[in-house]
Amino acid sequence: MIRAFKNYFAITKKEWNGMVVLMLIIALVLAAPYVFQYFYPNKLVDQDEFNQAIARLKKIKPAIDPQNVFKGEDDVKEAHPVMYRFNPNHLPVAQWLQLGLSARQVAGIKKYEAKGGKFYTKADVQKMYTITAADYARLAPFIDLPEGEGSVKKEGVILELNTADSAQLTTLRGIGPAFAQRIINYRNQLGGFYQKEQLMEVYGVDTAKYAQLAKQFVLNPKKIVKLPINKVAVDDLRRFPYLNFKQMNAIVEYRKQHGNYSSINDLKDIALLDEGILRKIAPYLTFK
Repeated sequence: MIRAFKNYFAITKKEWNGMVVLMLIIALVLAAPYVFQYFYPNKLVDQDEFNQAIARLKKIKPAIDPQNVFKGEDDVKEAHPVMYRFNPNHLPVAQWLQLGLSARQVAGIKKYEAKGGKFYTKADVQKMYTITAADYARLAPFIDLPEGEGSVKKEGVILELNTADSAQLTTLRGIGPAFAQRIINYRNQLGGFYQKEQLMEVYGVDTAKYAQLAKQFVLNPKKIVKLPINKVAVDDLRRFPYLNFKQMNAIVEYRKQHGNYSSINDLKDIALLDEGILRKIAPYLTFK
């Protein structure tokens, strides 16, 4: 009986070492708060300093707009905007905020300008989706568009899309210098536009923007710079935004193995080129 009792409570050396380690860990955990308290003692609150902070808070409290309490940081507006006459074109962010718009609203305006947008009339400001009716009613009396601000933008001007330079493009409504340069850069990549819808491939042109621009252009596909597909190297094809490197390389290698192409139909035998890609590049190729 006694032997069985001893065997039941007997422990191995490994178990004993484990118990010692466990007890040490428990002791460290229990001692940790006291050690922390020793090195980082609690600081007593200075009642005078606390009262001064309360007084400062009471002074600025009226400037807090209760309607903004539950808004995100980007939606908070200046509670007491400073109103003055201003030109909305390229107005600095800080001044928009001073006029009582939120950071989110200003970001929408700056995005519009980055796409080449410009304000020619007060109505253009009103059309901004980020500006509410209440904001516009408050801002409208102070909007100052100098005489002739939009006069350069001639109504009814029609330009040929493949030959217009950047200066000519900026005479059109909805096109600023940066946007004009993007159009020209993309036109150079392509070798010219063969249909107006390709404008929607330019960064910043959505359906609404395209509808505004399309009626201001005519298009002469004969101005397209074409590539002799039977002579080009891979580097010559790099300009195309429609092809990746593997597709360019496949076009050149297939020609080397099978001879010159006689028409766009010969490129259909290249597995990497689908109907959509062939339709896009066909206007830019010659097969002489």
